[in-house]
Amino acid sequence: MKYINIASIPGDGIGPEVMNEGYKVLKALEELHGGLSFERNEFDWNCKRYLEAGEMMPEDGLEILKDYDAILFGAVGAPEVPDHISVWELILPIRRAFQQYVNLRPIKLLKGIESPLRYKSVEDIDFTVIRENTEGEYSNSGGKLHENTPHETVIQNSVFTRYGTERIVKYAFEYAKQKGKNKLSVATKSNAMNYSMPFWDDIVREISKDYPSIPFHLYHIDALAAFFVLKPEEFEVVVASNLFGDILTDLGAAVAGGIGIAPSGNINPEGTYPSMFEPIHGSAPDIAGKGIANPVAQIWSISLMLDHFGYFELAEVVLNAIESVLMKGDNLTPDLGGNASTTELADQIVNKILEG
Repeated sequence: MKYINIASIPGDGIGPEVMNEGYKVLKALEELHGGLSFERNEFDWNCKRYLEAGEMMPEDGLEILKDYDAILFGAVGAPEVPDHISVWELILPIRRAFQQYVNLRPIKLLKGIESPLRYKSVEDIDFTVIRENTEGEYSNSGGKLHENTPHETVIQNSVFTRYGTERIVKYAFEYAKQKGKNKLSVATKSNAMNYSMPFWDDIVREISKDYPSIPFHLYHIDALAAFFVLKPEEFEVVVASNLFGDILTDLGAAVAGGIGIAPSGNINPEGTYPSMFEPIHGSAPDIAGKGIANPVAQIWSISLMLDHFGYFELAEVVLNAIESVLMKGDNLTPDLGGNASTTELADQIVNKILEG
């Protein structure tokens, strides 16, 4: 029996609702595989805890998490807690302490979902964005001067290191090679950001010499965003800095049908620390508690986790089950045009998983 130890952090809003459906999927996978067991511990680290105890997670939270095989995350955020607190005191410390420097997001139009882009099919929208996840524009470097005066000044620095840039670019080239892709697209803005982005571009050129069979193309971020809408079929693997990748992946999710179905993996490729898998839809407080949240992104995130651990066939089973239910069109949540509950949609997916 293979045991995978999972730390579960449901978080806020709809996070616990979709996480509960994720647990059903884990149980179904155990039944289907037979030799696999998911051992999980749930942690109530969220905005409610912050309001009660003044902290999003305990002081030794990272120490608690470090020996797990993986982390499943739901969502974080509540109207009563500023976003920069909920994010900077929970998600970002985990990503950084555990060197989850790859944010992996598939941009894939699932069968049964209609893209808002006219005439684009599932063959046209199917690529992966690899976002640098630990430095760049989100480096927590800067400060304020002369606060609350007419001369108030705010400085927000971007920090790009050779080490951090090389490893994400190498990962992107290697990912493209392993997946048999024919092109790597690179987000940049070297025509305006005259230090960080030319540095980024130079490192891309250096690393590319080790991958002569994979051509790359540098796109200015504004043009790249436009091409995501106009020509999504052009892309196979896209690599971007932290901020650019963050923006592009939400745009990509919208092109692929909406953020309610989009998953992500925060990957530590070396396996020194646990990787973390989460939907990108946020806590959605406006629908929390109504039982209508879309569970697909949380379930697809489990598929990404299986892929990360090398259970490629099981990962495919989960994704095929999602698409099968979406194509059938019954029991879809309101965001997909139906009137089913979170549980009704998830139960259909679980049933399909059990069919193998």
